[in-house]
Amino acid sequence: MSTPAKFIQIRRDLHQIPEPGFQEFKTQQYLLNYISTLPQERLEVNVWRTGILVKVKGSRPTRTLGFRCDMDALAIAEDTSYPFRSTHPGYMHACGHDVHMTIGLGVLTHFAEHAVDDDLLFIFQPAEEGPGGALPMLASVEFQAWRPDLIFALHIAPEYPVGTIATCPGILFANTSELFIDLVGKGGHAAFPHRTHDMVIAQAHLVTQLQSIISRNIDPLDAGVITIGKIEAGTRQNIIAERARLEGTIRTLSMESMAKIKSRIEAVVKGIEVGFECKAEIDYGANYCQVFNDEALTTDFMNWLQETGTANLVVCREQMTGEDFGYFLAEIPGFMFWLGVDTPYGLHHAKIEPSEDAIGVALNTMTQYLTKLATR
Repeated sequence: MSTPAKFIQIRRDLHQIPEPGFQEFKTQQYLLNYISTLPQERLEVNVWRTGILVKVKGSRPTRTLGFRCDMDALAIAEDTSYPFRSTHPGYMHACGHDVHMTIGLGVLTHFAEHAVDDDLLFIFQPAEEGPGGALPMLASVEFQAWRPDLIFALHIAPEYPVGTIATCPGILFANTSELFIDLVGKGGHAAFPHRTHDMVIAQAHLVTQLQSIISRNIDPLDAGVITIGKIEAGTRQNIIAERARLEGTIRTLSMESMAKIKSRIEAVVKGIEVGFECKAEIDYGANYCQVFNDEALTTDFMNWLQETGTANLVVCREQMTGEDFGYFLAEIPGFMFWLGVDTPYGLHHAKIEPSEDAIGVALNTMTQYLTKLATR
């Protein structure tokens, strides 16, 4: 299915106004403006912070089916070849949320114009990239009033060709946790290291020891990742650093391994405090639980894809990516799938350019599948 021109334009409009979590003000208004142009007879609209909930009333409902799209962008300076690049310096839709929202609007448009039996709930969720919008939205009065019985979502996948959908029953995305460690020692002149407690040295030892946790404390048949992505220390080359900061992420395929890794991090950091005569603070920041696809629903979806040929199905393995949609799935049966967008650059890359042809594939897939589920 080709992508209608108006949804290509919507995607490009949204791409130009990327905003961080809980600051999606222009994005929210753009979505509300578009939703107001749809037939309103069966629509109910509510807002939660910078998010939006749209209920489409069915003709004889017995349940509610939910479709969730995330809204926020990343703090990345765009480096694409687009003529419709970000107009917000330092921010970019590098994780495809502009595509996700466009698909949500497209599916909503179809059901605003074509009635089905059951109610549908379209969830435009802020702050997926951080600090985490799913958990507070899930707990909100607004969401609970229209709480769906089943829930679905998708995520773009640069590595798959357009026309491909990849998913699997069970765990799809990992448990994740941010990791921030601050070290404070005693600074001083580079010529007198014996009078100081050097946090560059402490930091270097800590980074090495953190990597040993995965190799020596986690079952080799399980999976875990500790990545330190950013290090800061010192002020200039001839001053011994009094402070150091490490920023990273933890990812596991089980909650037990996450707890074990955090316990070991705390033990290692205590050793650093003793060994390098410093003080340390650990902050785990935002934590996301695993995306666990309902076995029966996901199998039904996969079988339907194969029977109808709506898209090319790939049965994929779990990945160490994180997604706060997992909080919805922890309480509501449903699933998430990967949508192929055929671009050489990965998620969170400044050059990522998802194929807009994938929007039509998703619109066709979700309108047909939700129609199947919502019609008796």
